[in-house]
Amino acid sequence: MNSAFSTSQSNELIKVNSFIRSVYNWMAIGLGLTAFIAYYVSNSEAAIQFVFGNKMVFYGLIIAELGFVFYLSARIQKIQASTATALFVIYAALNGITMSFIFLAYTSSSIASTFVVCSVTFLACSIYGMVTKRDLTSMGGFLTMGLIGIIIASVVNMFVQSSGMAMVISYVGVLVFVGLTAYDTQKLKTMAASLPDNASGAMVRKGAIMGALALYLDFINLFLMLLRIMGGSRD
Repeated sequence: MNSAFSTSQSNELIKVNSFIRSVYNWMAIGLGLTAFIAYYVSNSEAAIQFVFGNKMVFYGLIIAELGFVFYLSARIQKIQASTATALFVIYAALNGITMSFIFLAYTSSSIASTFVVCSVTFLACSIYGMVTKRDLTSMGGFLTMGLIGIIIASVVNMFVQSSGMAMVISYVGVLVFVGLTAYDTQKLKTMAASLPDNASGAMVRKGAIMGALALYLDFINLFLMLLRIMGGSRD
């Protein structure tokens, strides 16, 4: 009896670890692609002029990115795993184009140091989400409200242009995305454990892509919030 129970636990642990590893692999691919394209665009005068010289192009890219996220989230159960993967990769590439501004606005040393701080913070929060026995489900609604508040405040500040308000948004944003990282990691762990043993490769892949997208967004936004606080301007 104990042997069978131990074997069952071992199999579930292997299943969960395999799924989480797949999520992080895809997340790493997305982040790597975003960083490469952002650096490439920032070093191309023609690309900079094309993206930032015309507001229609820049905002068009932002709208396209939002469209990819909403489409993936809404249609993940109905589209092919290969389509979900392609959409995630395209989204990461588009985000790299729009994020190229950080190499123009901040010094390379401050970008590198912020990336290290963000990576360590993200890893610590993710590990906490994996190992904690506390149910973080109740945090979801609170963090979502915080995220909505950040979005609204950011839109308002686009017109107000207050540096003080921007700094407050950044500090609150760090707290929100730290919480979301732990929350999303625990949710992915629960999702992995609930996958049927006979789950198809396509089903697992689509789950991994959605998990990678969630953690990718957490990392990117945490990085941007920290960069606003720690980043050294090129000016």
